[in-house]
Amino acid sequence: MIIQFNFKNYKSFRDEATLDLSATKMTEFSERVVSIGGEKILPVAAVYGANASGKSNVYGAFEYMSDYVVNSFKYGDEVKNFDEIRPHPFMFDSESENSDTSFEVYFTVPGDKTEKSYNYGFCVGKEGITEEWLNYKAKTARKYKSVFYRDKKNLDLSGIPKASRENISVALEKQVLIVSLGAKLRIARCKLVRDWFLNNEFADFGNVITNFFMSRLLPEGFVDDEKVREKVVKFFASFDETIKGFEVTKLPQQDDSKDEHFQIDALHKVIGSDELAKIPLQNESAGTLKMFALYPELQEVLDQGGVFFIDELNARLHPLLVRNFILTFLNAEINVNHAQLVFTTHDTWQLSNQLLRRDEIWFTEKDNDGLSTLYSLADFVDEDGSRIRKDESYEKNYLLGKYGAIPSLKTIEFFKGE
Repeated sequence: MIIQFNFKNYKSFRDEATLDLSATKMTEFSERVVSIGGEKILPVAAVYGANASGKSNVYGAFEYMSDYVVNSFKYGDEVKNFDEIRPHPFMFDSESENSDTSFEVYFTVPGDKTEKSYNYGFCVGKEGITEEWLNYKAKTARKYKSVFYRDKKNLDLSGIPKASRENISVALEKQVLIVSLGAKLRIARCKLVRDWFLNNEFADFGNVITNFFMSRLLPEGFVDDEKVREKVVKFFASFDETIKGFEVTKLPQQDDSKDEHFQIDALHKVIGSDELAKIPLQNESAGTLKMFALYPELQEVLDQGGVFFIDELNARLHPLLVRNFILTFLNAEINVNHAQLVFTTHDTWQLSNQLLRRDEIWFTEKDNDGLSTLYSLADFVDEDGSRIRKDESYEKNYLLGKYGAIPSLKTIEFFKGE
């Protein structure tokens, strides 16, 4: 589980931003707080804000960190132009444009009976990695111990087995992360970190291309296993009981292609008959296709105890459906492996003290200089210096501008007649 995610100098975030999923000392919904490794962790974080305020950049920062961890072992000298890989820094002042971008995460590993906590991070400059570190802490310990640390001048591998230190020292290049290289060399602690990132899922529903491809991904075993299809039907029954099943037909191979293609039909009950009508899945509503796209990742994170990052969860979905999706992560009987959901949204209907804790609600706001900030409702202090009460109407007060993070609107006057 993510305990805390920090990043700095990434796109609209020039200064350090922190998304903290550790639970604060508040009384509402205390039963949903997960206790692991001496930490109390929340299963959900919702990020609100105006368009172009930086919500998607919070999602993008963690996605970038994950991609770099998983893929950097392939970079090295093969990368001719590192600018194509380097994260986008804040561009509106000369100092940040030339400064490093940093990413750091504190987390626990699903299924770890020792309940250790880990702290991993790295900084990326113009030519490659300028700093990288991995620390761990036992459940009962107060301080973290170092596994490795590097910067431009130093390389400390004291927490890595001696037999592997020389291999890393020889093979490590400035564009490559120790964690990524170490995982390929089968060093246990490096592989543990790499695999933790691999267990997380991402869905950007603000991206048209992502929507297109995700709606065509099939759940594992969907083609061959009737039981898998039955599970998908039960999933759909939570919001659309008209779909009674799916029929999978293998299509003839085209030309010399070795790829297999299938026709997926949704089966609907015919009124006044026991017969079922076939509707090609691609002809279903955009909302149905989105929920079909969400299912494989949802199944994966619930099974593996990963983190599901979703940008614009509310897009093309009814608010009650979004609520039902969120409740899946809040229900301890369903979410037995402590999976987490971090999502951005404009759906203020979910901004309710009947659904979310104050420390599960986050806002992004951008100032006149183009600088984004990230803050929690739990930490927000109003004009009178008072913190937000748990019995307030979060949605009403947010739309009134009490918490900030809303658009500054003006009349679109250019439509006026001359």
